[in-house]
Amino acid sequence: MSHYELIGFDMDGTILNSQKTISPRTLDAVNRAARMGKRVILSTGRCISELEEFRDVLASVSHYVCESGALIYDAGRQRVLHSETLPPDLVDQVLEIAAHEDVMVYMMSSGQALANKSQVADTGRYHMGIYQKMMDRVVNKTDDIAALYREKHFPVEKLNLFSASADIRERLHSRICRLPLALAYAEGASLELSPLNVSKASGLVWLCRHLDIPLHKTIIVGDADNDAQVLQIAGLSVAMGNALPHIKEGCDVVVADNDHDGCAEAVDLYLLKD
Repeated sequence: MSHYELIGFDMDGTILNSQKTISPRTLDAVNRAARMGKRVILSTGRCISELEEFRDVLASVSHYVCESGALIYDAGRQRVLHSETLPPDLVDQVLEIAAHEDVMVYMMSSGQALANKSQVADTGRYHMGIYQKMMDRVVNKTDDIAALYREKHFPVEKLNLFSASADIRERLHSRICRLPLALAYAEGASLELSPLNVSKASGLVWLCRHLDIPLHKTIIVGDADNDAQVLQIAGLSVAMGNALPHIKEGCDVVVADNDHDGCAEAVDLYLLKD
């Protein structure tokens, strides 16, 4: 068996196929890895409530590095181990910038998702239609998320800005990039905003220290820009066959795409193989 002790999977575009489900072969590989004493974690931009539907099927997953590293969750004990939050003044500035564009503000607070109910009802407008059912189910809906935040200034670990077009995303990026925040492109026309220096990479570092696992004994599997930093620090970086070209170029190995069990391939070829 290999010397790697932990494998982390991104969710969308990686362990989830195009239908947003986990194939039997991939699930079998995940469960076999856990039975063999390997740590299996999720490394995802999703928040806890967005992962709830997979909690039972992925019962062998021990921890979530979720919200792009801003929140670390012990899945077995169902408790938050660590979180990072955005400074309220920066959230206020982002909300003011977003108010002048056709954009859906999507907040993650204490592991839960919040957004305007009028926009959740029309996620296709923001190039997020494939997530419509999930958002209908898990999002805490409000009439005016900006007003709600300004009234209460509740903790926010991560902000997603789902734009109606790629041009809008570029305009948002040109203004928000001046702020002391971590930014990443996501989906077709979205921006992910996290606390400065927080990423899936910082989340993996925190969790590995917590579990006493050296970074060089980790495998990370991903496909997109918000995986780039964590892939760079992993002991073995694995790109999905459907990964962005520059992600593939920067990884140690490339496996099959998310519709052809690339994650199972990563487990069998690199985590469990002698």
